Amino acid sequence: MPRRKAADRTGPVKTPSRNGCRECRSSRVRCDAKKPVCTRCWEKGLLCSTNLVLKWESEFVSRGMAFGRAGVWSKGRPDQSSSAVPMAQADENQQWCPVPAIQPWGFVNSGVATFENPGQVDIPLNESQAMVHAGSRSHASHDQLPWWLSGDALGDLGQVAAVCTPSPQPSLSLFPEVSLFGHGELFDYYLQQVCPRTTASATSSSPFASVILPFSLSASPMLFKAIQALGACHWSRMDSSFGALGLRLKSETLRDLRRRLSREGAVACSADPEVLVIMMMLCLYEIIDKCDLHWIIHLKGANDLIRLRRQRAVALSQPSDPPDPASAFAEHFFAFQDVMGRTACAKEALFGSDYWKTGDRHIDLWMGCSPELVSILSAITEMSRARRQLDSNAAREEFKMRAVLLEQQLEHLVQEVGDGGGDDDTLMAAAEAKRLAAVLYLHGALYGACPTTPLVVDYVRQILQLVSDLLDRGASTSVTWAVFVAAVELDPSRDELWSDSDGSPVSGRFIVLRALASMAESTISNIGRTRAVIIQLWQAREQELLKGPVQRESNDWEWHVVPISNAMSLA
Repeated sequence: MPRRKAADRTGPVKTPSRNGCRECRSSRVRCDAKKPVCTRCWEKGLLCSTNLVLKWESEFVSRGMAFGRAGVWSKGRPDQSSSAVPMAQADENQQWCPVPAIQPWGFVNSGVATFENPGQVDIPLNESQAMVHAGSRSHASHDQLPWWLSGDALGDLGQVAAVCTPSPQPSLSLFPEVSLFGHGELFDYYLQQVCPRTTASATSSSPFASVILPFSLSASPMLFKAIQALGACHWSRMDSSFGALGLRLKSETLRDLRRRLSREGAVACSADPEVLVIMMMLCLYEIIDKCDLHWIIHLKGANDLIRLRRQRAVALSQPSDPPDPASAFAEHFFAFQDVMGRTACAKEALFGSDYWKTGDRHIDLWMGCSPELVSILSAITEMSRARRQLDSNAAREEFKMRAVLLEQQLEHLVQEVGDGGGDDDTLMAAAEAKRLAAVLYLHGALYGACPTTPLVVDYVRQILQLVSDLLDRGASTSVTWAVFVAAVELDPSRDELWSDSDGSPVSGRFIVLRALASMAESTISNIGRTRAVIIQLWQAREQELLKGPVQRESNDWEWHVVPISNAMSLA
């Protein structure tokens, strides 16, 4: 049947919608462009999506074409006398804004899920969209690296050491047992790649090497298997082929540990420091892997064993001798993880304040700060939990006096590098960043300060300046917590914190994202989860700017940070 002419047609002419979805456009059907699903796709159960095509003006100019609707446009025959004005002959008085340099890790995206589930942190989506993925580069040469890990990009990431992870050297002769178990390269990877990433000191050895290795000389195969599982888990971040091996080794270690606990009993196992060290390796595995509630299980189990051992010592009237180095390090590891994680989620404490010496100002190599600072942080968290239960004027006055005393302690706290640390400027800078972050945390958790408070703005600037200096030195270990506190208290309306030497403004979010990308390579922390929480909070603050101030009983820290920060490892 011949097609009717336009003059013979009746009814409105249906033309394709400019903003139609992909399904309607492919079927040549007019789309009503309803969001989030158009009517046709909703009725037919189709996936409604819109193709977004980005057009760059520079590309059109280089081809001698008008950009967008510039010039004269019509459906009729073009008039030769009224051709479009070339872009090259545009008004000379107009000024174009410069396009900023965009790094591959610098995207902060919002999706429908951000608005549908504002309290749920989508870590996989955040990592796939924004995090720098190392990929499989354990044996890659510099020429084979992707473009974002070559040339100037390495400098932008803080010149992270061991970006191209070398193959570990052959097993040490001190541990011939490793070769008998198989996969000796995983133990070597732990020594050469994991241990250096656990301390900010450039001159001292990590306790994961200086304490754990001598202890391993008399350890059972179970501990070696736990160390190998940890090495495989971390290596899988650069080479996914090690993921299945690490999971198998972890499962075997858990099976052997359960059998031993069932056979010997918890009380007997609590006296053996090897059990605690194995649980520490398993806890680190879960932190590196997914950083979910599984590492909290090991934290609670270690707390039970340590409590049983102390109760047994009291029951037997044994003298309170200091524990062996491996047990002491494991105890501080779990207690520090507990304190730093609770600053974000405000959960009940598992490890008490008796693990910290209030007068000890020597910087611990692994913690990156002094025990006195950790003791103050623990006290701040406990006070923040009790703040809303104050039911009398006397209790409120006592609360204010305790808060002032903690603030004065932080203001006058001078942390020092201990014996053997030498004059380590990097370790001192990391400790100072944590002290400044502790002051910021105190004002947010106890005084109700918010990002717009002038004191908060000043401390955020000081912290990020220290972090920026550390990144320029190629050091970003031991500042995860400081970066987190500064990031969640960053005012979205005052992101430009200071001016560079050439007068260009420095963005606070730029420093945070750069630091997170660097720490993803140079630390054993789960930066993916930390970054996802920060991005979620930034998006919530931006939505709040659009909605206006909201009346609430809780302070800013309790309202924004606590609900989305469960099971975080910020040590």
